[in-house]
Amino acid sequence: MGAYCNENLSLPTACNLSPSHDLRLSKHVHDNVHGNIYLDPLSLKFIDTEQFQRLRELKQLGMTHMVYPGAVHSRFEHSLGVYWLAGEAIHKLKTYQGLELGIDRFDVQTVKIAGLLHDVGHGPFSHLFEREFLPQVLNGFKWAHEQMSAKLIDHIVDVHHIDVEAEMIKRVKELILASSEFALPKSAKEKQFLYDIVANGRNGIDVDKFDYIYRDSRACGLGCSFDFQRLMETMRVLGDEICYRAKDYLSIHKLFATRADLYRTVYTHSKVKAVEIMVVDALLKANSYLEISSSIQDPSEYWKLDDTIIKTIETAPDEELRESRDLIRRIRRRNLYQFCNEFAVPKDKLEHFKNVTAQDIACSQKNGGVLLKEEDIAVSNVRIDLTRGRQNPLERIMRVRRSSPYRMVASVTCCLHLIRI
Repeated sequence: MGAYCNENLSLPTACNLSPSHDLRLSKHVHDNVHGNIYLDPLSLKFIDTEQFQRLRELKQLGMTHMVYPGAVHSRFEHSLGVYWLAGEAIHKLKTYQGLELGIDRFDVQTVKIAGLLHDVGHGPFSHLFEREFLPQVLNGFKWAHEQMSAKLIDHIVDVHHIDVEAEMIKRVKELILASSEFALPKSAKEKQFLYDIVANGRNGIDVDKFDYIYRDSRACGLGCSFDFQRLMETMRVLGDEICYRAKDYLSIHKLFATRADLYRTVYTHSKVKAVEIMVVDALLKANSYLEISSSIQDPSEYWKLDDTIIKTIETAPDEELRESRDLIRRIRRRNLYQFCNEFAVPKDKLEHFKNVTAQDIACSQKNGGVLLKEEDIAVSNVRIDLTRGRQNPLERIMRVRRSSPYRMVASVTCCLHLIRI
């Protein structure tokens, strides 16, 4: 990303984000974060499908509501929020630079659909299913929700006979996969800036983060000083990249700092991790009987999988699910795995640090007292970074002076040790 400096930048006093004829054909819903969200006819065709409605049954933050009771918002409302912000972003760029950039209705619709469908392939319990459960049952096979989103989009179009251009669907999948390790080759050499809006693989600044950082902070009752509206109002395209004014450095700093704070205080809270590990153990014990992981390559079956799997396990009388059922009941009765210890890796040791295992902990016990077995111990290795590993992401956005007072810790690793008793 580059930086531009224009202290005399003048903005129109009013900006109609959506043409009036679009609004007449649209329906609207009221979102508790963004207010009225207008849904265009093509987007409604995707929304009004069982595959998309499934997102209502996927909590955005998985089991976090067991610690933060207000964190019960779903992937459904988050997806509507990203759809709306993606539309606002592309409309603002069209307003200020539309003739220069050649932004047309195809581009606008493509970006909005990508924002709407970017999480349609998510599994149950937020990232727990993808990062904690599947790696233990797939024996090294890589799977990502972005890939499933792309498969589900094709499935929805085919099953519901949605009249949409094949080129648009192809571009939508490219935009969704842009920041993942499964990114597709970009079919267009021009308008590369469009790939920066929904899933920004260059520096991590995108409307997906704008929505979930603000929405998660609000749901958990935490303050959020990050002002995404300021960034969206002043962003411009230079050199086929979305750029921000140099003086908005602090706003971008707050984006990454707020995200890191959410990881420290919410996403990796010791009790949250305890509940998540218990859910993973329950899913692992139930997997062979319920064949939970068997549908991850088949979108026609995968869409049936959501957070209600936990209720299926809890209420089923089958003896094969007894161990899983007991774990779920322990969660209900707040008889959680016990937090034992946390170790933060010193910054100078990060480069050569290897993940701690349960075996490492079991072998390090001293003789005397009660000795824990390897199966008694659960270790959660948590890495909190700023989306760019050990690098400062701000260096990928703006050419700032080395003497800038804003410094950011690039990466923090800690190990949470819990006991399965």
